[in-house]
Amino acid sequence: MSHSIEDFQQMVLSGGQLDAQDAARLVAISENSPYELLHAANRIREHFKGNVVHLCSIVNARSGSCSEDCKFCSQSAHHNTGAPEYALMDREAILEAARRCADSAADSFGIVTSGRGPGSEQDFDVLCEIAGELTGAKACASVGMLDADSAARLRAAGLRRYNHNLETAASFFHNICTTHTYDDRLATVRAAKTAGLEVCCGGIFGLGESWDQRIELALELRDLDVDTVPINFLNPLPGTALEHLNVLPAMEGLRIIALYRFLLPTKDIKAAGGRERCLGDLQSWMFYAGANGTLIGNYLTTTGRPPDEDLKMIEALGLVPASRAEVRQ
Repeated sequence: MSHSIEDFQQMVLSGGQLDAQDAARLVAISENSPYELLHAANRIREHFKGNVVHLCSIVNARSGSCSEDCKFCSQSAHHNTGAPEYALMDREAILEAARRCADSAADSFGIVTSGRGPGSEQDFDVLCEIAGELTGAKACASVGMLDADSAARLRAAGLRRYNHNLETAASFFHNICTTHTYDDRLATVRAAKTAGLEVCCGGIFGLGESWDQRIELALELRDLDVDTVPINFLNPLPGTALEHLNVLPAMEGLRIIALYRFLLPTKDIKAAGGRERCLGDLQSWMFYAGANGTLIGNYLTTTGRPPDEDLKMIEALGLVPASRAEVRQ
């Protein structure tokens, strides 16, 4: 049966779900009709998410010397990128970063650490302590792989959300990392969900994956029932194993966001790392493509746009940061 973009849009708006075959057809049609795809994705975003956008800010609380060999990552000890290396920041420095986050209108603040897992017991105790002190923004963390007990401790300490990206489709993962498995990542996501944490889980695009693998990842995320889906774009940094790859064209990046809005219509979809490099002058289009959130401020080892610029862009589009929308209620 032949479907148009509008047919798929109506299917989603009426509560239906696209399967892998539908998604592949949507990708094929949008090759020659990208603007129609974006328009439809925007309709879906407006229907399920309104004009509110979620903003998050992160701090690189422990940097570099990671044992894992993720080919895109500047913090891997397997690469020579000149990325900063330091132990866990002290408590006050992390809390100060959280205060700056609140000033930038972000409604979520993430503590991110390099490494396979949370680190030493002392580091984990500090992270739990800080999670209990964070106020003014939803407390989030991304500290590597967790077991059930660690996830439960973080939740009991006051953490609200856990980020652990799958990075790419299961069928492509072996091309990206060999020091841990896809099942390891799935286990962490499930441990976080079982502990009662909201889960922020997505991927990074432009690694060499196919459109079918992008669909595969989206359907995995749907099956996991994650809450927020960050869409990162590869910024091929010198010294990493993927430094030879090209940045995705802006329209391809926007089509990825739109595809994910079709496949995950009720989820928060966040344009995150690499958006400046990939989208360029079309950055504001990320919302028109279906995103209802973005990461603001700096990333882990690279700088982002000043938050004020993003806030001006959001205001000009007639959108409202979630932190300010809550104040109005």
